[in-house]
Amino acid sequence: MGAPRSGTSALTRVLSLCGAALPAKMAGADRNNQRGYWEPRESIHLNNKIVRRHNSTAFDPTLRLQEDGEFDGEEKAACIAEIGKFLSTLPAAPVVVIKDGHVTLLSDLWFEAARRAGFDVAIVIAVRRPQESIASGTAAFHIPPELGSPVWLKYSLLSERVTRELPRVFVDYAHLLEDWRREVKRISVALGIDLNNRDESAIDDFLTPDLHRQSRTGPVEEPFGTDWFSVVDETLRAAARDEPVNQAALDRVFEGYRTSERGFRAAFETYQRLYKINRVIRPSLLKLRHEIVAIAHRRRGTWA
Repeated sequence: MGAPRSGTSALTRVLSLCGAALPAKMAGADRNNQRGYWEPRESIHLNNKIVRRHNSTAFDPTLRLQEDGEFDGEEKAACIAEIGKFLSTLPAAPVVVIKDGHVTLLSDLWFEAARRAGFDVAIVIAVRRPQESIASGTAAFHIPPELGSPVWLKYSLLSERVTRELPRVFVDYAHLLEDWRREVKRISVALGIDLNNRDESAIDDFLTPDLHRQSRTGPVEEPFGTDWFSVVDETLRAAARDEPVNQAALDRVFEGYRTSERGFRAAFETYQRLYKINRVIRPSLLKLRHEIVAIAHRRRGTWA
């Protein structure tokens, strides 16, 4: 789990080269990710159907999918059954690794389906500085920073928030590229899994310096005039150093973002409705209406 363009693909491939089994039918490499995404095509299709039914996408900055009552009992049961059907196709192995960005958005459904299927769930959370993830999204998918910024914040907050009751470990993308053996050991110890069946030469060949194309230094920008990005960045990078997670700080940011997001979402959706109505009314018709009302008032008083 983790924000888009935070190293989740590289982490997944490294884990698979350390003995964790991958699902079948991967999403392969393309010009935006030339080493592969390492996501199962079936889960992408399944999750995409679910989020689109709720007028959302992977790059939706809102928290609409996390609203109480967004999924009723019947739909929730149907989604869990669909996910369970996919999980039944996974290879029989001590450790299976699944990477799909949508899981962060639909974590309740996925975690419940995994439990029902008999899996123990453990989480690896990719951490990367916001300026790097946002720049990578712009370069790969032409996502402007105005959208990439809240998307990074949303995924980063949710990845930590929904995994608090589960075994988990935070891995800084820069640390993985710097010393993957150290980071794999951290993962193995934190999650209690055996990752010693390694193809070390394959990992060394895979994790080359050019994977860190969007290297950025300097202070974190605050596009919303708050301290949200710097707080989340500092807190998650500290967790990737095995320091305690400051959940109170993250809760404050989450509540602030949720309150603001709800208000701006309502304002934007209302504007869209009114804009569609106003597009139908030609300026000449609006002018004629005003003149008729003025005549009705005999062009006196405030209508003079």
